[in-house]
Amino acid sequence: MSTASMKKRKHEGEPSGKPRKKVVVEGPAPTAKISVVVHPQSCPPVIATAPGLEIPTDLVFHSYQSKVESRSKSKKNKHAGGKELLLHSTGHRSLDFTAREVDPRGSKPALNHFLGIYDPKTGKLELIEAKKMVIRGQVRAKQSKSSSNEEGESKHTHAERKTELGQTFGTKKAKKAIRENVLNAIAPQKAAGDDSPTKMDNAARAMLESVGSITSKMATREELQSVVDEAKPVPRADLEATEIQDVYDPDAIIGADILNLVPVREWQEKVQHKEGIQTPSRFIAARVNSIAGNDDAMTRLRILRYFGFVLSLYLCTKPGKQRGTRQLPPREKLRELLAPAPEAVIENIRRKFSDAGTMRKFHIDLLMTHCCVFACIIDNFEVDTQNLRDDLRIDQKTMNQYFHEIGARVKQVKVAAEGRTANIARLILPLDFPKQRTIVPRRK
Repeated sequence: MSTASMKKRKHEGEPSGKPRKKVVVEGPAPTAKISVVVHPQSCPPVIATAPGLEIPTDLVFHSYQSKVESRSKSKKNKHAGGKELLLHSTGHRSLDFTAREVDPRGSKPALNHFLGIYDPKTGKLELIEAKKMVIRGQVRAKQSKSSSNEEGESKHTHAERKTELGQTFGTKKAKKAIRENVLNAIAPQKAAGDDSPTKMDNAARAMLESVGSITSKMATREELQSVVDEAKPVPRADLEATEIQDVYDPDAIIGADILNLVPVREWQEKVQHKEGIQTPSRFIAARVNSIAGNDDAMTRLRILRYFGFVLSLYLCTKPGKQRGTRQLPPREKLRELLAPAPEAVIENIRRKFSDAGTMRKFHIDLLMTHCCVFACIIDNFEVDTQNLRDDLRIDQKTMNQYFHEIGARVKQVKVAAEGRTANIARLILPLDFPKQRTIVPRRK
């Protein structure tokens, strides 16, 4: 193919080549010269920014300018740059826009703003002093609430000011207490200066109704006291009994079947033959002869022997691995120590006063209070606590507390014949139980 055919043919109407003549463009002057600086007397131009907002183009602002009263005519401001200017618009359907000047830190502005009008033909620049302003928007509904709050701020009480100071400068504990008080407060809304009682809103009324329904089902102080008494490590008492011997029924706290299995024939025969009874208990040694020799005191004798088995179980325990616990010996060893107690009686005592062979604080207190009840029944509800205190190896203060837990009263009585002061525990009606401690709320 020839080189002539490889050339492109030009489109019709396309210029055949570059223009022969250059177009001269009239450019700006090489230098700009400030011809005049204008300080407007009123309505200066505004350089405004709206960070985070999109201002409608058709929004109309109304200008407000403060009246500056000069002290002397010579020092009177001759231009609008020294006056504070404010622009405000309510043309939007839900927002109010306000434009304010950027406040300088000092009394005199650190930076002046000018608007320049440049004439490219003459190279002259005309400067007009302008104001730098920032436009902020505010929701109209919230603005009405804040204005009403500002009216009520002047009427803050001393307590409210104290709360505000505590919320601002208080410790973490004080701030937490203030937040709890605010969350728990239910105050009906009232108009400013209105002293008449106002109605609560639906939310407050519903809250009060729910609180009322919940509190109506709450336990009373007497019910709480009964629950606390049932959880205590004490024998179950019949509080409706009219006779003191019916308050602690042996058939209920020991069991009629177990009580009938307690062997007492050996003690009765030894007392009849005037033989000595070997026992590690001072309480039993001081009473066994008089009770075993009385045929009408069979129940008291069985309780005395049952008390001896319980005391022997407690005295053969050793401190456990955990603090405050005691460990029972193995079952074979326990049978030897509690002989001649039947297997059912031994198992009854073991289950009642231990948990799998371990006596915790609850079991120890339960054993002590049972021993106090046994002593009251044996001594016809008036006990000299000295022998029992020695058997249980506790001090007198602790002994008095255990008797108080079962409803007895302990008083000191002088025994002239023996020359000592005895602590006598009496179980009489009405019973005197420890009251539930009421915690007084801390003053705020």
